[in-house]
Amino acid sequence: MNRKIIHIDMDAFYASVEQRDNPDLRGKPIAVGHGDMRGVVSAASYEARSFGVRSAMPSVKAQKLCPDLIFVPGRMEVYKEVSAQIHEIFHSYTDLVEPISLDEAFLDVTHNKPGIELAVDIAREIKQRIRSELNLVASAGVSYNKFLAKVASDYRKPDGLCTIHPDKALDFIETLDIEQFWGVGAVSARKFRQLGIHTGKHLRQCSLAMLTRQFGKMGSTYYNFARGIDLRPVEAIYIRKSVGCEHTLERDVCRTSSVIIELYHVATELVERLSHQQFAGNTLTLKIKFHDFTQVSRSHTTDSPLTSLKAILPLAKELLKKVDYHQRPIRLIGLSVSNSHDHTPTIHAKTWEQLSLIFPPF
Repeated sequence: MNRKIIHIDMDAFYASVEQRDNPDLRGKPIAVGHGDMRGVVSAASYEARSFGVRSAMPSVKAQKLCPDLIFVPGRMEVYKEVSAQIHEIFHSYTDLVEPISLDEAFLDVTHNKPGIELAVDIAREIKQRIRSELNLVASAGVSYNKFLAKVASDYRKPDGLCTIHPDKALDFIETLDIEQFWGVGAVSARKFRQLGIHTGKHLRQCSLAMLTRQFGKMGSTYYNFARGIDLRPVEAIYIRKSVGCEHTLERDVCRTSSVIIELYHVATELVERLSHQQFAGNTLTLKIKFHDFTQVSRSHTTDSPLTSLKAILPLAKELLKKVDYHQRPIRLIGLSVSNSHDHTPTIHAKTWEQLSLIFPPF
């Protein structure tokens, strides 16, 4: 029982849009973001990536790696508009489209509108249309589940197209570095390697009990991924789970009065976002990132929904008291509300149906 899943990932999306719209930037190392002392790279062109520049990197470090780096202010409204155009292309093939971000999505094309038999042919068409209609480049991965489709889309970037067929999946998984497994971040990768688990082959040799003991709930996910198993559907309906915002401060602060002022600004923006999203939740989470980029979070759940500044700010101050920042200056403050009891879904597509068919060709 297999599905036909495509993962589309736009290559250096924000930076590519800027280079497309400004010919003077083409072929040059650019970073979307601000180049000041407090700036962070939002996206980097492939020319910049060749110097080691990456998204989420402090701008100062990026400039040291690439002295000729050109910083371009982000244009989020433009990126959203282009993303909508990309999704129009997706929906001409299937309504089972699950957005992951503005530049990334899963498509279930087991049943597709044009009636194309091979998923790889659909992926190739989508890539060609994105290039010809929008003058942008995408990479695509094709397989029978989301995990492998995601791995495949990353495999030959940029402008890649990779198919992982079911009868080749296990051999392919064995060759993957542990960092290539979905859900393995820097911390868990370090732990895997300390345990002597470096590749998919090593991971498959681990028992479910051992992985669960070492990694909790994610242990069973890793166990299944190592065996090519991922039963998650492509979901064209999703439920918003949280609303949040965060501010990178103009300078590191550790004085209580200064921190409270910054906390007030973040809480005010959060209330505006909650109103705009018509979201209410019962759990408030405070995120603090220190000057050395380490971070902590503190949460509290209330009996009443958190929607107003009057409810959120005092609770945020209480959470702040649980963070020792007087000897560790704060670089970033974030607040989010989650744990909503309103499960009204946001609909991305006209219909949603879980498809499962007898093994088809790819």
